[in-house]
Amino acid sequence: MDISGSSIPRDARAVRIWLTPGRIALYSAVMLAIGMLLASILLWIGLHSTDSDTFRPGSSYMVFWSASHLTLHGSPWQAYDIPAFSRALAALFPVAGRHAFLPWLYPPSYLLAVTPLALLPYAISYPLFVVLGIVLLGLAVWRVSGLGAVPGATRIGWLALVACPGVLVTALHGQNAMLTAACAALAVYFVDRRPMLAGLCIGLLSVKPQVAALFPFVLIAARAWRAFAWATAWAAAITALGIAAGGLEPLRLLLQNAGALRSLIIEHGVPFWFASPTPFAAFRLAGLSPALAFAGQAAVAAIALAAACYVWRRSRDARLRGAVLIVATLVANPYAWHYELSWLCIPIACMIAIGAQYGWRRGEQGLVAVMWALPLYEFLNPWMTLPQIGPAVTSIALLVLVQRARSLPRSPARR
Repeated sequence: MDISGSSIPRDARAVRIWLTPGRIALYSAVMLAIGMLLASILLWIGLHSTDSDTFRPGSSYMVFWSASHLTLHGSPWQAYDIPAFSRALAALFPVAGRHAFLPWLYPPSYLLAVTPLALLPYAISYPLFVVLGIVLLGLAVWRVSGLGAVPGATRIGWLALVACPGVLVTALHGQNAMLTAACAALAVYFVDRRPMLAGLCIGLLSVKPQVAALFPFVLIAARAWRAFAWATAWAAAITALGIAAGGLEPLRLLLQNAGALRSLIIEHGVPFWFASPTPFAAFRLAGLSPALAFAGQAAVAAIALAAACYVWRRSRDARLRGAVLIVATLVANPYAWHYELSWLCIPIACMIAIGAQYGWRRGEQGLVAVMWALPLYEFLNPWMTLPQIGPAVTSIALLVLVQRARSLPRSPARR
């Protein structure tokens, strides 16, 4: 890729490039070694500790696997009965400790999606689930970012992805964040190319609606009417399938359980705030009341939404669109854990690709490094109890992306 010439902004030409492919490979190799050591230590502690508060790798996947086990044995809707589901989880995983009291907080459509998981033993199913998430996320990020055109990226791409702290944290929990991130990235990539596929990817995100909340607004801002129509149709079909399988009672229980979670964890759960990279968590740690914290979260979310709509209206570059949408989603969402920061793999890759093509602006390389390390900081923060810097990092990233969009030529209007 030729990055010389007039396509490079004047303020980018004077910036020293230190985030080279060689250094990315070196940092990734070191982080991969540290991550493997950390995972081994946590696994050993989890297997030998009798403390119910001990972190155990795969704690979130235990919930998915248990829900699948109940479904395969004819009792799927017990997942929405917190006491019954807790007893089943504790019986299947006696070492789960406090994680045996995690409620099922997904719609019936996702319960159907996880049904095959328990066809394999947990010890096999869990690593396969993680590998599937890494592969799909890698392919999706590669598509939306266009990193294949960046010199040296092909050689180190998978190493950088596997070593990314966001991937490590998601894998340690056994969460589905890499799968949802892959859906979001592919949706952005296909919006103008294959609206039906973009709509399908957005519809699949209906199993976790809070991460898809910004898609309708940015599609309207971009006048992507076909993708909007397909997304609506797919989301309605997937939701209807779940209701047809279990009726309306699971939805009522889901809303009831979500209300209890909001009160116990989001509004009054101090450990949650240290691991939640959201403005709401930062406001609560600063001493604000729940009402003021929610008001602050709403104000920040409105700014994030406006920024995402502005970029989607101005540019048709999938890299810019994907980066700003992911960051805005993390900023706007009041309920987000550290394991959902594997979504940051998307803006990191997109910013590297944009920097390689147009040149780096001041501070962008450092911001990429901070975003890369943020998931590990958030994962360790419940033990460190340091200030909640997550929303500051994502808010700065949002501002940088908007400035980058303004510095590039405006894309031609959509016909």
